[in-house]
Amino acid sequence: MSTEAAALLRSPLHERHVALGAKFAAFGGWEMPLEYAGGGVLREHTSVREAVGVFDVSHLGKARVTGPGAADFVNSCLSNDLGRIAPGKAQYTLCCDDATGGVVDDLIAYLIGPDEVFLIPNAANTAEVVRRLAAAAPEGITVTDEHRSYAVLAVQGPHSAETVTKLGLPTGHEYMSFNPARIDGVDLIVCRTGYTGEQGYELVVPWDDAVTVWDALVEAGVRPCGLGARDTLRTEMGYPLHGQELSLEITPVQARSGWAVGWSKPAFWGRDALLAEKTAGPRRLLRGLELTGRGIPRGHMQVYAGDALVGEVTSGTFSPTKKIGIALALLDTAAGLAEGDLVQIDIRGRRTEAKIVKPPFVQPSVR
Repeated sequence: MSTEAAALLRSPLHERHVALGAKFAAFGGWEMPLEYAGGGVLREHTSVREAVGVFDVSHLGKARVTGPGAADFVNSCLSNDLGRIAPGKAQYTLCCDDATGGVVDDLIAYLIGPDEVFLIPNAANTAEVVRRLAAAAPEGITVTDEHRSYAVLAVQGPHSAETVTKLGLPTGHEYMSFNPARIDGVDLIVCRTGYTGEQGYELVVPWDDAVTVWDALVEAGVRPCGLGARDTLRTEMGYPLHGQELSLEITPVQARSGWAVGWSKPAFWGRDALLAEKTAGPRRLLRGLELTGRGIPRGHMQVYAGDALVGEVTSGTFSPTKKIGIALALLDTAAGLAEGDLVQIDIRGRRTEAKIVKPPFVQPSVR
């Protein structure tokens, strides 16, 4: 094993993935399954779109904010408005840099109650999100990094409710809500969330009990899916990935994620910078691109309108559902481009035509 691989963190399910013949890759400092033997990205992608699959996403961060007024404190820091939801609900939100409005991370906030919020950030950014929250926390508010206290298993696909019900777990709750549950003596949380565009449930399980729950899902016939398929699924939905569509250099205004900003809130990190950018208009905007011919776009490929360089691909892939190349790209607003316009992507030195479209590239079925 290389020194680099040895330094990567591992899921509590690592040995299960090895036994299934997984091919591994590094994700945010973790060694996680990219795809499995006998499956592969295309087959795993199709399983989620047409039936059901399970992803080990235990590399995702976990953090807890507790103390009197914890929810109000979090609401004064993160972008979305926790006041819009009730306890038992979850909310997609952003941790922005206060000075620039750039995105430190995007995450899900689970509102336990007025004095407790559970957060799921991205793997690579967890420590920084926790650091920023802890530095800002007033006396009485505690911010705890629980990254390796819980595993997360994402059961996704049109048959997910049927499968989760068979295991005796709750499935009737609303989208973006969560319920406590128990399976085989294991206490867990069942969340109606996901990152694929299909109906799904994310199971937040104590770290040491992850194998028990994983085995129950596999025995129920759920196909294990790697993070390769998770990426093609989220790209088809136009969902952003931090480090590609969102970053300290890419604001929510540019990424068309303003819907996750509580613009009327009196305070949140980055408020002044984002309001100024929104008023003035961003210099670039995230767009969807569909190739009209053959080719597979990839991140950082340049986009042209005629002879003018107008932007760069942030994520690109072959869409297993549409059977064409698709991409997300940041395009200069000064170019005056609109949906339906044609541009060209430089794919390894060859200009390939693409049409500007509005994501998602496929019809969502999350609810």
